[in-house]
Amino acid sequence: MTDEPNLLGSYVRARRELVTPEQVGIPVQGVRRVPGLRREEVAMLAGISADYYLRLEQGRDRNPSVQVLESLARVLRLDEDATAYLLRLGAERPRRRRARKETVPPGVAQLLAALPLPALVEGRYFDVLAVNALATALSPRFSVGANRLRDMFLDPAEQALHPGWEEAGAGMVAGFRRSVGTDTHDPRVIELVGELSLASPHFSRLWGRHDVASCEGTAKVVDHPQVGRLRLNRERLNVSGAAGQTLVVYHPDPGSSSAEKLALLASALPTG
Repeated sequence: MTDEPNLLGSYVRARRELVTPEQVGIPVQGVRRVPGLRREEVAMLAGISADYYLRLEQGRDRNPSVQVLESLARVLRLDEDATAYLLRLGAERPRRRRARKETVPPGVAQLLAALPLPALVEGRYFDVLAVNALATALSPRFSVGANRLRDMFLDPAEQALHPGWEEAGAGMVAGFRRSVGTDTHDPRVIELVGELSLASPHFSRLWGRHDVASCEGTAKVVDHPQVGRLRLNRERLNVSGAAGQTLVVYHPDPGSSSAEKLALLASALPTG
């Protein structure tokens, strides 16, 4: 037996607990003692033996075939991002990483300063690596050295900025799991997840679901204490030559009241 974390087993167990028998066409009779599907039901639907599936959950077999993983993804109703994550778990063995300093490329830092829109660069752990002044005016937590996950789940001022912050937090946790991938044994990940799990029951529940999703561009609503509610489009662009770094830009619809409010914020910035 290996001492490495059983990421594959933990993932399929968490996901089967979220799938109801009704969703996969299994009739329910009597009282069920477990949430979601039973192990033998997953095995039957995936076309594998119950013993083999048990070995996967227990970590006694960590290298199933792609066909088995794809069958499990179908039974567990995984979307494209979650299926890709499952395939990585089955294909890769966890490996030790040495912490690497994340440095923003100089050209990207120059672009950030020149953009007339709120923008920042996030690292793979959702640390803020670089930010422009208008982004900090939008939220003081947009500052170098801050961590987006920590602020969303532990800072009441940041939560007040986002109506329905719990939903935004769920998407952020799913995106974080996708960002770190199979490196959940990374010391930085362990430290951050441990801190948030102890301090935030909401984060702990979300992390236990093992949701995986890409952080796509989307509309965000911000309740700003000075200018009121803004509706901004958020774009996330990968930074070339800097693995794991993302340029995040917020922009309003042209001619909207949000555009006027953002211009008001910009006009209050110090010049020079």
